[in-house]
Amino acid sequence: MHTNNVKSRRLLTPSGVLVLSSVFTTLFCAATAFSGDNIKESPGFVMELPEKESDVLPIVQDIATDSIIRGTYVYERDKTLTGAVPAKSSDAFGQWQGTGHIFYKMVIGVLAPRHFLDSADLGTVTVRYVVEPAGEARTRVRIDAIFVEEGRRKAHRSDGTVESSEFKAIQDRVQELQLAKQKTEEERQQAATNLKKREEESAAESSTLRKRQEETARLDAAASSIRDLEQRRHDLRHEVELRVKAKIALKTAPFRKSAALVSLEAGTDVIVLIVTPNWYGVQTPDGHRGWLRRDETEQLP
Repeated sequence: MHTNNVKSRRLLTPSGVLVLSSVFTTLFCAATAFSGDNIKESPGFVMELPEKESDVLPIVQDIATDSIIRGTYVYERDKTLTGAVPAKSSDAFGQWQGTGHIFYKMVIGVLAPRHFLDSADLGTVTVRYVVEPAGEARTRVRIDAIFVEEGRRKAHRSDGTVESSEFKAIQDRVQELQLAKQKTEEERQQAATNLKKREEESAAESSTLRKRQEETARLDAAASSIRDLEQRRHDLRHEVELRVKAKIALKTAPFRKSAALVSLEAGTDVIVLIVTPNWYGVQTPDGHRGWLRRDETEQLP
């Protein structure tokens, strides 16, 4: 039995940046032992991602169904192991006793793949993925990789490269998801900011329009008041002012034989001070006061 203690933990921060953190788990801290057709369960490669299971699950499923097994290869000139196919189950691992969603991916007929300890001969590379919630917004992902020879049925565990490489692919997808969420949130915030700005501009325009309407109403009211005053002035003028019809003499008393004060030209306007049945006591524009017969005057136009 072999042991290989490699302690590492890669997590995604909320902003989507990869950072190194404290020890989380041991990569294959116990060797995968094979005896006949039975393989003991390995602790595997276990990491947590700061995303909900509903977001991580389709990413892991997509990685588990692609045609590549990362972190291993056969030929130096082509350091990629392709031809992988998804599987519903595999006898390369012991019965999984835990919870979560399980996926398998395998490549058959691989010759001594790299990064499987003491691997030799032809065999099958199998990768298992387990996804389960680790909290309200965290998801635990476990990855196991093993190579089983066809002839001797000997199992060879990965040195951790396959698991970490497969996890890196998942981690990159999660980071893309986080960046997309961040972009969406920024766009939402920008849209909210733009909407608020438009609302503020609209409110400012409405306030300006309302002030203009109020000012216009005040001006209209003032103009109406002026018109009313002018009309009142006109009405009062008609009530207290008269116009001389023809050239006449302004009398000192309301009698025909009274002495004349001054002569008034036709069209002269006078102010009525006293009213009698036949005479008006008036004042001329130059301040003379006297009397005119009513039939000698007329209303202003």
